[in-house]
Amino acid sequence: MGANKKASAADDPKHAVASAVTASAIAASYDDQIRPLLDAVDRLRHLKLEYSTGRVVATTEAKVADAINAATAEIAGSGKGISDAPITLVVRKRGVPDLTLVDLPGITRVPVQGQPEDIYDQVAKIIREYISPKESIILSVLSATVDFPTCESIRMSQQVDRTGERTLAVVTKVDKAPEGLLEKVTMDDVNIGLGYVCVRNRIGDETYDQARVEEERLFKYHPLLSKIDKSMVGIPVLAQRLMQIQAGIIAKCLPDIVKQINDRLSRSSAELDQMPQDLNNAADAVRVFFHIVKKVCSSLEKVLVRGDFDEYPDEREFHGTARIAEMLTGYAKKLPAQCPTSSDDLFLIRCPKTSSMASGSTSRTW
Repeated sequence: MGANKKASAADDPKHAVASAVTASAIAASYDDQIRPLLDAVDRLRHLKLEYSTGRVVATTEAKVADAINAATAEIAGSGKGISDAPITLVVRKRGVPDLTLVDLPGITRVPVQGQPEDIYDQVAKIIREYISPKESIILSVLSATVDFPTCESIRMSQQVDRTGERTLAVVTKVDKAPEGLLEKVTMDDVNIGLGYVCVRNRIGDETYDQARVEEERLFKYHPLLSKIDKSMVGIPVLAQRLMQIQAGIIAKCLPDIVKQINDRLSRSSAELDQMPQDLNNAADAVRVFFHIVKKVCSSLEKVLVRGDFDEYPDEREFHGTARIAEMLTGYAKKLPAQCPTSSDDLFLIRCPKTSSMASGSTSRTW
Protein backbone atom coordinates (compact mmCIF):
# COMPACT_ATOMS: atom_id res chain seq x y z
CA MET A 1 0.00 0.00 0.00
CA GLY A 2 2.88 2.33 0.81
CA ALA A 3 4.33 1.87 -2.67
CA ASN A 4 0.96 2.58 -4.24
CA LYS A 5 0.63 5.77 -2.25
CA LYS A 6 4.06 6.95 -3.38
CA ALA A 7 3.29 6.17 -6.98
CA SER A 8 0.01 8.03 -6.86
CA ALA A 9 1.70 11.03 -5.21
CA ALA A 10 4.36 11.13 -7.89
CA ASP A 11 1.68 10.98 -10.59
CA ASP A 12 -0.31 13.76 -8.96
CA PRO A 13 -0.26 16.88 -11.19
CA LYS A 14 -0.22 19.11 -8.11
CA HIS A 15 2.85 17.31 -6.83
CA ALA A 16 4.60 17.71 -10.19
CA VAL A 17 3.76 21.40 -10.26
CA ALA A 18 5.07 21.86 -6.72
CA SER A 19 8.34 20.12 -7.64
CA ALA A 20 8.74 22.31 -10.71
CA VAL A 21 8.08 25.44 -8.66
CA THR A 22 10.64 24.36 -6.04
CA ALA A 23 13.29 23.64 -8.67
CA SER A 24 12.57 26.98 -10.33
CA ALA A 25 12.92 28.78 -7.00
CA ILE A 26 16.28 27.12 -6.31
CA ALA A 27 17.57 28.05 -9.76
CA ALA A 28 16.38 31.63 -9.34
CA SER A 29 18.04 31.86 -5.93
CA TYR A 30 21.30 30.63 -7.42
CA ASP A 31 21.15 33.10 -10.30
CA ASP A 32 20.20 36.04 -8.07
CA GLN A 33 22.41 35.46 -5.02
CA ILE A 34 25.21 32.96 -5.62
CA ARG A 35 26.21 33.60 -9.22
CA PRO A 36 26.92 37.33 -8.66
CA LEU A 37 29.23 36.45 -5.76
CA LEU A 38 31.18 33.97 -7.89
CA ASP A 39 31.48 36.55 -10.66
CA ALA A 40 32.76 39.10 -8.13
CA VAL A 41 35.39 36.65 -6.91
CA ASP A 42 36.55 36.06 -10.49
CA ARG A 43 36.82 39.81 -11.07
CA LEU A 44 38.90 40.20 -7.90
CA ARG A 45 41.22 37.47 -9.10
CA HIS A 46 41.74 39.28 -12.38
CA LEU A 47 42.48 42.45 -10.42
CA LYS A 48 45.15 40.53 -8.48
CA LEU A 49 43.51 41.24 -5.12
CA GLU A 50 43.75 39.02 -2.06
CA TYR A 51 40.04 39.14 -1.23
CA SER A 52 40.44 37.22 2.04
CA THR A 53 42.73 39.81 3.64
CA GLY A 54 42.33 42.92 1.51
CA ARG A 55 46.04 43.05 0.68
CA VAL A 56 47.39 43.49 -2.83
CA VAL A 57 49.06 40.34 -4.15
CA ALA A 58 52.72 40.76 -5.11
CA THR A 59 53.14 40.48 -8.88
CA THR A 60 56.56 41.94 -9.67
CA GLU A 61 59.64 39.78 -9.21
CA ALA A 62 61.13 42.02 -6.53
CA LYS A 63 57.91 42.10 -4.51
CA VAL A 64 57.52 38.34 -4.79
CA ALA A 65 61.05 37.86 -3.46
CA ASP A 66 60.35 40.26 -0.59
CA ALA A 67 57.14 38.41 0.26
CA ILE A 68 58.95 35.06 0.29
CA ASN A 69 61.70 36.45 2.52
CA ALA A 70 59.12 37.89 4.91
CA ALA A 71 57.26 34.57 5.07
CA THR A 72 60.53 32.71 5.63
CA ALA A 73 61.48 35.01 8.49
CA GLU A 74 58.02 34.55 10.00
CA ILE A 75 58.27 30.75 9.89
CA ALA A 76 61.96 30.00 10.45
CA GLY A 77 63.08 33.17 12.21
CA SER A 78 65.32 35.98 11.07
CA GLY A 79 68.50 33.90 11.45
CA LYS A 80 69.64 31.05 9.23
CA GLY A 81 67.36 28.36 10.66
CA ILE A 82 65.05 26.18 8.59
CA SER A 83 61.54 24.79 8.99
CA ASP A 84 59.59 21.97 7.40
CA ALA A 85 56.52 24.20 7.05
CA PRO A 86 56.12 24.87 3.30
CA ILE A 87 55.55 28.28 1.71
CA THR A 88 53.09 27.94 -1.18
CA LEU A 89 53.55 30.24 -4.17
CA VAL A 90 50.92 30.17 -6.92
CA VAL A 91 51.95 31.57 -10.32
CA ARG A 92 49.31 32.00 -13.01
CA LYS A 93 50.13 33.04 -16.54
CA ARG A 94 48.72 32.24 -19.93
CA GLY A 95 50.80 29.83 -21.97
CA VAL A 96 53.04 28.56 -19.17
CA PRO A 97 53.30 24.83 -18.35
CA ASP A 98 51.05 23.44 -15.63
CA LEU A 99 53.60 22.20 -13.09
CA THR A 100 53.90 21.67 -9.36
CA LEU A 101 57.45 22.19 -8.10
CA VAL A 102 58.85 21.91 -4.57
CA ASP A 103 62.00 23.96 -4.01
CA LEU A 104 63.90 22.13 -1.26
CA PRO A 105 66.66 23.70 0.86
CA GLY A 106 70.25 23.29 -0.23
CA ILE A 107 72.36 20.66 1.51
CA THR A 108 74.66 22.16 4.16
CA ARG A 109 77.39 20.03 5.68
CA VAL A 110 78.99 22.62 7.96
CA PRO A 111 76.72 24.98 9.95
CA VAL A 112 77.46 28.67 9.56
CA GLN A 113 76.95 31.33 12.20
CA GLY A 114 73.38 31.28 13.46
CA GLN A 115 72.57 27.77 12.23
CA PRO A 116 72.00 24.79 14.54
CA GLU A 117 74.67 22.11 14.82
CA ASP A 118 72.38 19.49 13.32
CA ILE A 119 71.54 21.59 10.26
CA TYR A 120 72.59 18.79 7.90
CA ASP A 121 70.32 16.25 9.59
CA GLN A 122 67.39 18.68 9.49
CA VAL A 123 67.85 19.44 5.80
CA ALA A 124 68.38 15.78 4.90
CA LYS A 125 65.19 14.79 6.73
CA ILE A 126 63.13 17.39 4.85
CA ILE A 127 64.60 16.37 1.49
CA ARG A 128 64.00 12.64 2.06
CA GLU A 129 60.41 13.34 3.07
CA TYR A 130 59.70 14.82 -0.36
CA ILE A 131 61.84 12.61 -2.62
CA SER A 132 60.92 9.24 -1.08
CA PRO A 133 57.35 8.84 -2.45
CA LYS A 134 57.37 6.89 -5.69
CA GLU A 135 55.05 9.47 -7.25
CA SER A 136 57.71 12.20 -6.89
CA ILE A 137 60.13 13.17 -9.63
CA ILE A 138 63.56 14.08 -8.28
CA LEU A 139 65.04 17.15 -9.95
CA SER A 140 68.71 16.96 -8.99
CA VAL A 141 70.47 20.30 -9.55
CA LEU A 142 74.19 19.91 -10.32
CA SER A 143 76.85 22.48 -10.97
CA ALA A 144 78.96 21.95 -14.07
CA THR A 145 82.00 22.92 -12.00
CA VAL A 146 81.87 19.82 -9.76
CA ASP A 147 82.41 16.11 -10.23
CA PHE A 148 78.96 14.53 -10.57
CA PRO A 149 79.65 11.26 -8.67
CA THR A 150 80.65 13.24 -5.56
CA CYS A 151 77.49 15.38 -5.45
CA GLU A 152 75.44 14.99 -2.28
CA SER A 153 72.17 15.44 -4.17
CA ILE A 154 73.03 12.50 -6.44
CA ARG A 155 73.91 10.34 -3.44
CA MET A 156 70.62 11.11 -1.70
CA SER A 157 68.54 10.51 -4.83
CA GLN A 158 70.23 7.13 -5.37
CA GLN A 159 69.22 6.09 -1.85
CA VAL A 160 65.52 6.32 -2.71
CA ASP A 161 65.68 5.79 -6.50
CA ARG A 162 68.34 3.16 -7.15
CA THR A 163 67.34 2.60 -10.78
CA GLY A 164 67.23 6.33 -11.52
CA GLU A 165 63.87 5.97 -13.26
CA ARG A 166 62.44 9.08 -11.61
CA THR A 167 65.55 11.25 -11.38
CA LEU A 168 66.25 14.12 -13.78
CA ALA A 169 69.51 16.07 -13.53
CA VAL A 170 69.74 19.81 -14.25
CA VAL A 171 73.27 21.06 -14.91
CA THR A 172 73.76 24.74 -14.08
CA LYS A 173 76.67 27.18 -14.62
CA VAL A 174 77.54 25.53 -17.92
CA ASP A 175 79.24 28.71 -19.12
CA LYS A 176 81.65 28.48 -16.17
CA ALA A 177 82.95 24.98 -16.94
CA PRO A 178 82.19 23.94 -20.52
CA GLU A 179 85.21 21.65 -20.82
CA GLY A 180 84.27 17.99 -20.63
CA LEU A 181 80.59 18.71 -20.05
CA LEU A 182 79.54 16.83 -23.19
CA GLU A 183 81.21 13.67 -21.92
CA LYS A 184 79.64 14.07 -18.47
CA VAL A 185 76.07 14.29 -19.73
CA THR A 186 76.40 11.61 -22.40
CA MET A 187 78.34 8.93 -20.52
CA ASP A 188 76.10 9.15 -17.42
CA ASP A 189 78.42 7.64 -14.84
CA VAL A 190 75.90 8.23 -12.03
CA ASN A 191 72.87 6.52 -13.61
CA ILE A 192 70.42 9.37 -14.17
CA GLY A 193 67.44 7.54 -15.63
CA LEU A 194 65.59 10.57 -17.01
CA GLY A 195 68.71 12.16 -18.43
CA TYR A 196 70.26 15.63 -18.20
CA VAL A 197 69.24 19.15 -19.15
CA CYS A 198 71.93 21.85 -19.27
CA VAL A 199 70.90 25.44 -18.54
CA ARG A 200 72.52 28.85 -18.22
CA ASN A 201 71.96 30.84 -15.03
CA ARG A 202 70.78 34.42 -15.15
CA ILE A 203 73.53 36.95 -14.63
CA GLY A 204 73.11 40.22 -12.77
CA ASP A 205 69.95 42.16 -13.60
CA GLU A 206 69.01 40.15 -16.66
CA THR A 207 65.31 39.70 -17.23
CA TYR A 208 63.90 36.27 -17.94
CA ASP A 209 63.55 37.00 -21.65
CA GLN A 210 67.08 38.39 -21.89
CA ALA A 211 68.45 35.34 -20.11
CA ARG A 212 66.69 33.02 -22.55
CA VAL A 213 68.12 34.89 -25.53
CA GLU A 214 71.64 34.66 -24.10
CA GLU A 215 71.12 31.00 -23.26
CA GLU A 216 70.05 30.19 -26.80
CA ARG A 217 73.04 32.08 -28.21
CA LEU A 218 75.42 30.25 -25.83
CA PHE A 219 74.32 26.75 -26.83
CA LYS A 220 74.19 27.69 -30.49
CA TYR A 221 77.58 29.34 -30.98
CA HIS A 222 79.85 28.15 -28.14
CA PRO A 223 82.54 25.84 -29.62
CA LEU A 224 82.05 23.18 -26.92
CA LEU A 225 78.48 23.64 -25.68
CA SER A 226 77.05 23.77 -29.21
CA LYS A 227 77.96 20.08 -29.59
CA ILE A 228 75.44 19.05 -26.92
CA ASP A 229 72.19 17.74 -28.38
CA LYS A 230 69.52 20.45 -28.53
CA SER A 231 67.06 18.16 -26.73
CA MET A 232 69.29 18.47 -23.65
CA VAL A 233 69.77 22.23 -23.37
CA GLY A 234 67.73 25.26 -22.32
CA ILE A 235 65.09 26.26 -19.80
CA PRO A 236 62.23 25.78 -22.33
CA VAL A 237 63.38 22.20 -22.90
CA LEU A 238 63.51 21.65 -19.14
CA ALA A 239 59.96 22.96 -18.69
CA GLN A 240 58.67 20.73 -21.49
CA ARG A 241 60.45 17.68 -20.08
CA LEU A 242 59.05 18.29 -16.63
CA MET A 243 55.53 18.63 -17.99
CA GLN A 244 55.85 15.39 -19.97
CA ILE A 245 57.32 13.53 -17.01
CA GLN A 246 54.62 14.81 -14.69
CA ALA A 247 51.89 13.72 -17.11
CA GLY A 248 53.48 10.28 -17.39
CA ILE A 249 53.81 9.77 -13.66
CA ILE A 250 50.21 10.90 -13.11
CA ALA A 251 48.94 8.46 -15.74
CA LYS A 252 50.99 5.69 -14.14
CA CYS A 253 50.07 6.34 -10.52
CA LEU A 254 46.52 7.69 -10.85
CA PRO A 255 44.72 4.29 -10.92
CA ASP A 256 46.46 3.21 -7.71
CA ILE A 257 45.78 6.59 -6.09
CA VAL A 258 42.09 6.36 -7.01
CA LYS A 259 41.97 2.83 -5.58
CA GLN A 260 43.55 4.00 -2.32
CA ILE A 261 41.06 6.86 -2.09
CA ASN A 262 38.11 4.53 -2.67
CA ASP A 263 39.43 2.01 -0.12
CA ARG A 264 39.85 4.70 2.51
CA LEU A 265 36.43 6.11 1.67
CA SER A 266 34.85 2.68 2.09
CA ARG A 267 36.59 2.12 5.42
CA SER A 268 35.60 5.57 6.64
CA SER A 269 31.99 5.03 5.55
CA ALA A 270 31.91 1.69 7.38
CA GLU A 271 33.30 3.31 10.52
CA LEU A 272 30.76 6.11 10.21
CA ASP A 273 27.92 3.60 9.97
CA GLN A 274 29.12 1.95 13.19
CA MET A 275 29.09 5.23 15.10
CA PRO A 276 26.03 6.14 17.18
CA GLN A 277 23.55 8.56 15.74
CA ASP A 278 24.21 12.22 16.39
CA LEU A 279 21.56 13.55 18.79
CA ASN A 280 21.01 17.27 18.29
CA ASN A 281 18.01 17.78 20.55
CA ALA A 282 15.72 16.11 23.09
CA ALA A 283 13.29 14.95 20.42
CA ASP A 284 16.05 12.98 18.66
CA ALA A 285 17.12 11.45 21.99
CA VAL A 286 13.56 10.36 22.83
CA ARG A 287 13.07 8.86 19.38
CA VAL A 288 16.32 6.85 19.64
CA PHE A 289 15.44 5.77 23.19
CA PHE A 290 12.08 4.35 22.15
CA HIS A 291 13.72 2.63 19.19
CA ILE A 292 16.17 0.90 21.58
CA VAL A 293 13.35 -0.07 23.97
CA LYS A 294 11.38 -1.53 21.06
CA LYS A 295 14.37 -3.63 19.97
CA VAL A 296 14.91 -4.89 23.54
CA CYS A 297 11.24 -5.85 23.89
CA SER A 298 11.33 -7.66 20.57
CA SER A 299 14.46 -9.56 21.61
CA LEU A 300 12.94 -10.58 24.96
CA GLU A 301 9.74 -11.71 23.26
CA LYS A 302 11.69 -13.95 20.90
CA VAL A 303 13.66 -15.55 23.74
CA LEU A 304 11.03 -15.84 26.48
CA VAL A 305 7.80 -16.35 24.53
CA ARG A 306 8.77 -18.01 21.25
CA GLY A 307 11.98 -19.69 22.41
CA ASP A 308 13.82 -18.20 19.42
CA PHE A 309 17.54 -17.91 20.09
CA ASP A 310 18.66 -16.80 16.61
CA GLU A 311 20.13 -13.63 18.08
CA TYR A 312 22.31 -15.68 20.44
CA PRO A 313 23.46 -18.71 18.41
CA ASP A 314 26.63 -19.18 20.49
CA GLU A 315 25.10 -18.52 23.93
CA ARG A 316 23.95 -22.05 24.76
CA GLU A 317 23.37 -21.20 28.41
CA PHE A 318 20.48 -18.97 27.38
CA HIS A 319 18.52 -21.93 25.99
CA GLY A 320 15.70 -23.35 28.13
CA THR A 321 16.92 -26.97 27.99
CA ALA A 322 20.31 -25.97 29.33
CA ARG A 323 18.78 -24.05 32.22
CA ILE A 324 16.46 -26.93 33.19
CA ALA A 325 19.35 -29.41 32.99
CA GLU A 326 21.36 -27.18 35.32
CA MET A 327 18.51 -27.05 37.86
CA LEU A 328 17.92 -30.82 37.79
CA THR A 329 21.63 -31.54 38.18
CA GLY A 330 21.80 -29.39 41.30
CA TYR A 331 18.70 -31.03 42.73
CA ALA A 332 20.05 -34.54 42.00
CA LYS A 333 23.23 -33.75 43.93
CA LYS A 334 21.26 -32.73 47.01
CA LEU A 335 18.75 -35.60 46.86
CA PRO A 336 20.98 -38.59 47.87
CA ALA A 337 22.11 -36.83 51.03
CA GLN A 338 18.54 -36.35 52.22
CA CYS A 339 16.69 -39.41 50.94
CA PRO A 340 17.66 -43.10 50.71
CA THR A 341 17.97 -44.33 47.19
CA SER A 342 16.74 -47.54 45.61
CA SER A 343 16.46 -48.86 42.11
CA ASP A 344 13.00 -47.34 41.92
CA ASP A 345 14.25 -43.89 42.92
CA LEU A 346 16.88 -43.43 40.23
CA PHE A 347 14.57 -41.48 37.94
CA LEU A 348 15.74 -38.07 39.18
CA ILE A 349 19.37 -39.11 38.69
CA ARG A 350 18.74 -40.35 35.15
CA CYS A 351 16.68 -37.25 34.32
CA PRO A 352 19.60 -34.75 34.57
CA LYS A 353 21.69 -37.04 32.38
CA THR A 354 18.97 -37.11 29.78
CA SER A 355 18.51 -33.35 30.03
CA SER A 356 22.25 -32.70 29.75
CA MET A 357 22.30 -34.61 26.48
CA ALA A 358 19.75 -32.14 25.18
CA SER A 359 21.37 -29.08 26.75
CA GLY A 360 22.96 -28.13 23.47
CA SER A 361 19.70 -28.40 21.62
CA THR A 362 17.96 -25.33 20.30
CA SER A 363 14.55 -26.91 20.81
CA ARG A 364 11.85 -24.27 21.14
CA THR A 365 9.28 -26.47 22.91
CA TRP A 366 10.28 -25.21 26.38
